[in-house]
Amino acid sequence: GIAAITQRLQIPKVAIVGLGGSGSYVLDLVAKCPIGEIHAFDGDEFLSHNAFRAPGAASIEELRLCPNKAKYFAEKYSKMHRQIVPHDCFVDASNVEELREMNFVFLCLDRGGDKRFIVERLEAWGLPFVDVGMGVEVAEDSLMGIVRVTTSSNEMRSHVWDSQRIPFSDGDGHNEDAKNIQIADLNALNAALAVIKWKKLFGVYMDLDREFYSDYTISGNEINNEH
Repeated sequence: GIAAITQRLQIPKVAIVGLGGSGSYVLDLVAKCPIGEIHAFDGDEFLSHNAFRAPGAASIEELRLCPNKAKYFAEKYSKMHRQIVPHDCFVDASNVEELREMNFVFLCLDRGGDKRFIVERLEAWGLPFVDVGMGVEVAEDSLMGIVRVTTSSNEMRSHVWDSQRIPFSDGDGHNEDAKNIQIADLNALNAALAVIKWKKLFGVYMDLDREFYSDYTISGNEINNEH
């Protein structure tokens, strides 16, 4: 039955690296699943511009405290999930070993150098992960761009390098998304596509195409799958 299918997500540990626009929505969705522990990593403060890209509504009193993102979201979602573990730091060479204990990792960070290092370690440890990103730019007084999800598991890893399916620069291209705060819908979509793929990997949703890369083009309203 449906309950038995959902229990396939009852895995010990999931990590979310980066709790910006897309990462915070990933946490929102994953917190509603029967995971043992959710480890949230982010060294940034949660400020007013973050509030316009995050789920829920932060009060002015909360924003004035400039809380750490990981701790802020862990407290918020503790009402939904008892085992959310905040890590108020960025993942780098000094602490990347903490990811080795995870069963699945969501990468939601823009810093390309750090991402390359993390991806190399996750692959070496045989851990499955999903990397999210988007590139948004202004064209003819409108926003256009692509929302991307790249999946890597022991079944398929070569596309990350051979087809350059994960950009290792700082951002996925043009960074209008860093300037314009009114794109929470794209962040939510990016997160939803990543979580759907994660659930496919664990057998919750049927996966006929078994794609390991997909992108959504805003202007054409098209989703492209590649293997």
